Amino acid sequence: MMMPDEIVNSIEALIAATTDTAIRRIVVSGALADAPSFRLSPGQSLYGEDDDASISFTVGSDGVQLSSDNLVHDICLHASPENRAIFNDTGVAGFGRIELYDVTVTGRVQILARDKVRGGHIEIDGLDIIAADARGETERPQGYGVHVLQGAFTLWNMQPDAAVTISAELVGLSAGRPSAPVRGSGIFVSGAGDTGGRLVVSRLETDAVYSDGGIAPGTADQITGGVFTVYGAYVDLVRNRGPVVTYGVNDMVLDNWGVVDRWIAEEKITSYGPSGIGFVNFGIVNELTASALIETFGQGARGFNVYTGTVNVAKFDRVVTHADGAVGIQISQPIGRLTVRRGIETFGGTGPSLVKGKVVTLSAVALSIKPGGSAREITIAGGIRTNGAGVAPIEQFGTIDLMKVSGGFVAAGGGFDKI
Repeated sequence: MMMPDEIVNSIEALIAATTDTAIRRIVVSGALADAPSFRLSPGQSLYGEDDDASISFTVGSDGVQLSSDNLVHDICLHASPENRAIFNDTGVAGFGRIELYDVTVTGRVQILARDKVRGGHIEIDGLDIIAADARGETERPQGYGVHVLQGAFTLWNMQPDAAVTISAELVGLSAGRPSAPVRGSGIFVSGAGDTGGRLVVSRLETDAVYSDGGIAPGTADQITGGVFTVYGAYVDLVRNRGPVVTYGVNDMVLDNWGVVDRWIAEEKITSYGPSGIGFVNFGIVNELTASALIETFGQGARGFNVYTGTVNVAKFDRVVTHADGAVGIQISQPIGRLTVRRGIETFGGTGPSLVKGKVVTLSAVALSIKPGGSAREITIAGGIRTNGAGVAPIEQFGTIDLMKVSGGFVAAGGGFDKI
């Protein structure tokens, strides 16, 4: 006889329920402490009975291991920040359908398609990661001279077979707090590479994300991202509904190595660390819209970069950088149409910045079109302004088919005559 629901109010009852495959829905009542890691059987669900429902795991222990067709709803799960509050069994043939709804965690959420896992769908609507530390994960995507640290949330199709596709819809993800950012990347989604298994995401929507990668100063071959779509990720829509802020060395705020149809940042994008770029693109973005200010404060921290790939349409509110070597907008590949509503402004002079795994010297030019870079159309209202001594507002080594600027070119620190 099937027993669909089981209400548990002790660790012993919880563990017993997970090992009884006849129980389909486990309902946690109250706050359970000092739990060991446990596995949900295929088809089992874990619910919280009310707002007080939580499970705290033994220090140094991972939390809930998912198998296939699992649901985790309306519950708080607390592991050590460097451990995984939620992870998956890679020895099953596929995820089936995994759902996380209104879940709050301390510790990482890591879902990997590797080993035997060759398919499945991930559905998330409401996941708040209070604290997490992914710096200890040594497996990191590599490309463009750097390795990418995994995130507080990591969804990664690691299968090298291009026939393996994992699908996902990810809504309401948040990570960290302004005074306590997560360590490593924030939100990380990836396929196996440009020729390997794919991760296909219909929506990736984030609320507030605060991350500090904790990368040592002087490190040139590691980066993180507040929100990072890595290679092999194909995303219909990325929407940042809340602010995204990074604090550390080489911490990109928004970074794309994949293929994104639309990327919309509704709130402010901020980088405080050296060589932390507001939005950096190595892949393909059809349409990018940043509706609020992009602002960077660290040395060599540029506002917007297109290094490889392309962006067809890019629309910005305003881009401001404050430090030496911090270019406002830098284009190194052909793009389509670029529009800025309230101008580009830089305050720094010349200094070092990380470019494709190497530290190079840059001046804080407001708009830089590098050799190999070009644009069909650039329209900027509000002017192009630099404040550093001897820093020109614009440098152009590539082609701009049509350029319209209102508000003028201003070299407030002197040096405009040297263009």
